[in-house]
Amino acid sequence: MAEGSLEAPTRHPIPWQDPDFYDEAKLDEEMRRIFDICHGCRRCFNLCDSFPRLFDLIDASESEELDTVDSADFKPVVDACTLCDLCFMTKCPYVPPHEFNLDFPHLMLRYRAVELKKGEVPWTARQLTETDRNGKLARPVAGLCNWASDNNNRLTRPLMEKALGVHRDAKLPAYQSRTLTDLAESDVPVINGEAPAFGRKALLYATCFSNFNSPSIGIAARKVLAHNGVETEVVYPSCCGMPQLEHGDVARVAETARKVAAELRPKIDDGWTVIGLVPSCVLMLKFEWPLLVPDDDNVKALSAATRDIDQYVIDIARTEGLADGLKPLDGGVVLHIACHARAQNIGQKSTELLKLIPDADLKVIERCSGHGGSWGVMKENFEIALKIGKPVARQAREAGKTYLASGCPLAADHIRQGMERVDGEAPLPESSHHPIELFARAYGL
Repeated sequence: MAEGSLEAPTRHPIPWQDPDFYDEAKLDEEMRRIFDICHGCRRCFNLCDSFPRLFDLIDASESEELDTVDSADFKPVVDACTLCDLCFMTKCPYVPPHEFNLDFPHLMLRYRAVELKKGEVPWTARQLTETDRNGKLARPVAGLCNWASDNNNRLTRPLMEKALGVHRDAKLPAYQSRTLTDLAESDVPVINGEAPAFGRKALLYATCFSNFNSPSIGIAARKVLAHNGVETEVVYPSCCGMPQLEHGDVARVAETARKVAAELRPKIDDGWTVIGLVPSCVLMLKFEWPLLVPDDDNVKALSAATRDIDQYVIDIARTEGLADGLKPLDGGVVLHIACHARAQNIGQKSTELLKLIPDADLKVIERCSGHGGSWGVMKENFEIALKIGKPVARQAREAGKTYLASGCPLAADHIRQGMERVDGEAPLPESSHHPIELFARAYGL
C-alpha cells in the first residue's frame, strides 16, 4: 500500500448471504469501529447530513467519544445516508485497499438490511419503491395521477403527506400514458448510414424513470444515436433495483441482477453495448450488481458492456467522430453533475458532451443537489434536502442561464425548487432537462 492511500478505491463484494451480515452484535461492533475512524477524521463533515448527525451525537455525549454513545441513537445517522457513494469515491482516505477497510455506504446498507429482516421498514415506504408496479397502474389514469400529485394541489398533497409521508411541497415526477417502450415500437428513427459511427449497435436500458415518467430522455437519446449511425433497441426487463437497495432489500436486487443479466447476455455476446439513461441505474448495472452476485458471469458481462448515455456519445466523438449538424443553444446551460455519475469514476462526461455544442455557454456545478433519490421528497427530509442543495441552487440562480440540466432528472427538479427560494433577477428556467435532450435540441432533432 502506497503512503497516503493513493491507490484507486477497491470495493469488496457484499456478503449478504453470510449469516454474520445480519448478526446485530457484529453489526454494532463494525459500526462502532467505522464511526470511531470517522470521528477522528471528519473529512466528510460537509458531504451530507449523516456525518454532521454522527459528529453532533458524539460531541454531545458524556465523554465526547463514541464509548458513551448509545447504539440506539445510530439510526438517524443511517437514515440520513442516501447511498450516493461520494464519501467512498471522492473523500474518504481509508477505503480499501487501506488497512482500515472503511466503506461507509455499504455499512449503512447492511444496517438497513438488518432493519428489513426484522420487519422494521414501514409498509408505505416499501410501496413507494415499487416503481414498475406503480408506473403500470398509473398509465391508464396518468392525467388523474398527475393532477393528484401536483405539488400545487392543496387538496390531495396534504392527504398524500399524511398517508405516504411524502412532503406536500416536494415536486414529484409525472406519469405518462405511453411508455418509452411503447413509443419505441411505433417511432423507429432512420439510421444515418453516412455517419462516421455507422455500424454500432446499442441497447437503451429504459430505466423506470425514462420508461414511465420521462420517455423524452430515451427518445432524444435514440434520435441522437440514429443520427450518428447507431442502431438501437429499447429494452426494459425491469427496474434496476436502486429503490429496493435504499431499503436494504439486497436479496431482491440480487435476484433482479441475475434475471436481467441472463436476459441481455445474448445481445451482449452479439456485440451490443448496453446504455443506461439515468446515472443511478448505470451505477447499479456497472458496480452494485457485480458486488451482490460476484460469481455470476452474466452480471460480469453486463457490467463490462454498460455505459452511461453521455459517456457513450463522447466515445463516438473521440473514436469515429460525430455526425454534422450541431448548432448553438441560445441562453446558456447550468449543468449539475449528478452524484451517481461522479461515483462511476468516468469524469464529467455530461460537461464534455455539452461542450461539443458550438459556442457552448456552460456553468458547471459539481456538488450534491440534496435530493438523494426518494430520500429528499419525504416529509422529514425535504427541508433538509433543500438546505443541503442551497449552494447549488444559489449558483444556478446567479448564473442566469436559459437551460437547467442534470443527468439525474430528479436532482434537476429539486434544484429548480431550490432556485425558487433564492433571490435573483434572472428568470427561472421553464423546466429542467437531461443533457442528452439538450444535445438532441442542438442537433435540431
